[in-house]
Amino acid sequence: MTYIGIDVSKDSFVAAYPLENGYRTQTFKNSPMEIRKFIRTLSKEEHHCVMEATGNYSYLLLYLLSKAEITTSMENPLKIKSFARAMLSTTKTDELDAQMIALYGKRMEPAPFKMPTEAIMELKQKRAVIAQFKKQLRMNQNFKKSIEVLPKVDHATVKSIDRVILSLSKQIRQLEDDLSRITKSVYEKQMKALTSIKGVGAAIASAIIISTGGFSQFDNAKQVSRYLGLCPTYQQSGTSVHIKGHINRNGDPSLRSQLYVAAWSASQHNAACHDLYLRMKDKGKPGNVIMIAVANKMIRQMFAVVKHDCLYQDGFVLLFPNKNTKVI
Repeated sequence: MTYIGIDVSKDSFVAAYPLENGYRTQTFKNSPMEIRKFIRTLSKEEHHCVMEATGNYSYLLLYLLSKAEITTSMENPLKIKSFARAMLSTTKTDELDAQMIALYGKRMEPAPFKMPTEAIMELKQKRAVIAQFKKQLRMNQNFKKSIEVLPKVDHATVKSIDRVILSLSKQIRQLEDDLSRITKSVYEKQMKALTSIKGVGAAIASAIIISTGGFSQFDNAKQVSRYLGLCPTYQQSGTSVHIKGHINRNGDPSLRSQLYVAAWSASQHNAACHDLYLRMKDKGKPGNVIMIAVANKMIRQMFAVVKHDCLYQDGFVLLFPNKNTKVI
């Protein structure tokens, strides 16, 4: 397998083709016509493309490569940055970055990227726009309050702000209705399974489905926790370094906040989460540490019901013949 390194930017991307001694690089515009030109230089039997995750700018390239059945990996930029540091790289250009990504592919043999469905891509766009509109709504609401406390208020200005607030509120409601409708129609079974878990509402269930692609890109619940940024970190070296760090904070901060808030409800009403809450509380663990543990427990429950295509039974006990009783 020959690994092709791709460094993507807004308007163009650089592809690095391995040679016997070194690499040959070529720059293409980040447009459908140029991407198809690039794809014609590849063979789906021989080539494996590797690129960094660079947000929306890389998705058109990724999508067309997937349609052409070219094996492609999308890697976290921190992985490639750490690899470049390990290789003692001191110079950074687009061409050298593409070569480093190609070398990373050859040495690390990354797993192919699982392209999300078109429904998930549509839902992610709606969710991103909703989040942006909500930020603008809060900004305008706060700005209106700052205007209203002035000694002389310009009512025309306040009315203009009110019109913007009304428009944003209307757009948010419409987008949220569309998002809910599409999620329920396309992922009806998953929504039903997830919301059967006490503490998981429709809002969190739909957000989880959108963020994880319905768990289709993950093999176990720990990968999901790491992806969402809820995985605890720990450093130990010799006898002097024992650091219990914070969570890794990858992924969507809004969804992470939703899960943290939901954990409070689950810790009281979800049997398995409540047991975990009491055990950790008896050990004297801080409240935020307990809630992170409960949120991770909820992720394991959500992953299980989706993967096994079943509803959650609160307090269900599964007996193993040769092992202790285990609550799932």
